[in-house]
Amino acid sequence: MSMKAKSLALHSKLPGKIQTCSPITINTMEDLSIAYSPYVSEVCLEIKNDPYKVDIYTSKPHTIAVVSDGSAVLGLGNIGPLAALPVMEGKALLFKRFANIDAVPICIDTQNPDEIIQFCKNIAPSFGGINLEDIRSPECVFIEDELKNTLNIPVFHDDQHGTAVVVLAALINACRLTKKPINTLKVSLSGTGAAGSAIAKILQKYGISNIYAYNAQGVVSSANISRFDSVTQSLINDGIIQDNPSSKGNDLASVISGTDVFIGVSVGNIVTTDMIKTMNNDPVIFALANPTPEIMPEDAFNGGARIVATGRSDYPNQVNNVLAFPGIFKGVLTVGARQITDEMKLVSAKALSSIVSDYELTENYIIPSVFNERVVHEISKAVQNEYKK
Repeated sequence: MSMKAKSLALHSKLPGKIQTCSPITINTMEDLSIAYSPYVSEVCLEIKNDPYKVDIYTSKPHTIAVVSDGSAVLGLGNIGPLAALPVMEGKALLFKRFANIDAVPICIDTQNPDEIIQFCKNIAPSFGGINLEDIRSPECVFIEDELKNTLNIPVFHDDQHGTAVVVLAALINACRLTKKPINTLKVSLSGTGAAGSAIAKILQKYGISNIYAYNAQGVVSSANISRFDSVTQSLINDGIIQDNPSSKGNDLASVISGTDVFIGVSVGNIVTTDMIKTMNNDPVIFALANPTPEIMPEDAFNGGARIVATGRSDYPNQVNNVLAFPGIFKGVLTVGARQITDEMKLVSAKALSSIVSDYELTENYIIPSVFNERVVHEISKAVQNEYKK
């Protein structure tokens, strides 16, 4: 049976991948009266008199809402809320499997940013946090920023920040191998949408100042700023994306030439072996487009790549968001943090990179497996420690 057939069989068997379970049993009328009517009213009154007791008496502090409009589902694009639901169920499954966090998939029938924001505000009383998922750029950036500024629970757009955390962790370890100081790197970036913009921001905060970018509109620079959306314009105006002084054209090849690292979060098959050959010695290639990378690993190695990572599970060094979001949410929920800060993302990346020991570190192993039991623990601990500073 093919993997496609196995997936269809798995999803139809139950159907779906998640279900609601309770830690209590109701076998008698007394059980029923205590758990529900009439004596649940006593719990309601306790919370009415002291709203903070909601964290004691309900599932709110350990339950996440996974919210999507289905406008940017990985590898599929704008498929809408119904078709996006299996992905959100999968996200809920991963929260439970890796961090023992309960999560509820919620796909909403609107792609209006203001309506999505209002919806999240309306459901916030029921949840300890909100994980935004598969919402297109630039809307996703605006939505997350507004919710972070108005809600008192953590909000996290995983396509942005989960990807960024794992990329930084992998790059830290790549530099351990190449012996290049990370703050001296020249980075070429393809794609400045949700993931690309967050990657650029976290790399800049970590100390990388030479970041050059390319997207569907061409080379990202101050000279042609008017052609870009608001997210990309802010990267230019804030000095995160630099004008490449050695760039001689308006194509991706001119951006990649002379850089140490290529990071692709765009579309498949846009990087060639010859482009890799124009990079500096020991080039690092993170070709993360799914399912087809910007360049296949074997082609990148033929061009002289020292280290290659992709978003795929059938090649070494998979950059997978599940390495980040369960531990980050576990950390903030444990300490009751109201926001996921930039500093929490940075310490999460450093914690993730540190799991790979000097003995284990190789060109084919710069990032831990998603099944490494230390991942969630170390990231959660780092987030908690950062919160307590």
